[in-house]
Amino acid sequence: MPTTPATATHSSSNGTAEAIMLELVDENGTTIGTAEKLAAHQAPGQLHRAFSVFLFDEQGRLLLQRRALGKYHSPGVWSNTCCGHPYPGEAPFAAAARRTYEELGIAPSLLAEAGTVRYNHPDPASGLVEQEFNHLFVGMAQEELKPDPEEVGGTAFVTAAELAERHAQAPFSAWFMTVLDAARPAIRELTGPSAGW
Repeated sequence: MPTTPATATHSSSNGTAEAIMLELVDENGTTIGTAEKLAAHQAPGQLHRAFSVFLFDEQGRLLLQRRALGKYHSPGVWSNTCCGHPYPGEAPFAAAARRTYEELGIAPSLLAEAGTVRYNHPDPASGLVEQEFNHLFVGMAQEELKPDPEEVGGTAFVTAAELAERHAQAPFSAWFMTVLDAARPAIRELTGPSAGW
């Protein structure tokens, strides 16, 4: 994966973990500062920049990710293809492509912006709060997945009908339906009317 000024700043040369910083934003999505990742998610939460990616296969099926059990936030639940936070100064599009590669081992194709959505979702299990200004992206997954087991506990391609069934039976991330609904116009444009999104 190419190194950018933003990602180089956050790469540790000696192998030690450093604090992950997020961009704090106002209600219009304008950057107003930074905060450490965990601190930004502690109640009541600080509004910060995030992204959510929805990738589809040639049949118009959505790639879901089950978050690894070792994750500190929403472990073991199903969610969209990939989500995360840009580093301070990193463009959301670049962050979305970078993180998809880091988590799933693929470079998304035809990745396109699909708007933004602002939400406030407490996570009852962890007590953490998602106060996010979320940049949405849709695209295609056309390579063989190579998930990082520290990030990803499972993957599945699902139709719209299969998603509805799975969503009724399995735990999903608190933000999943909010970001999916906000991205639906762009998803329909990408997958066509026959896919049922």
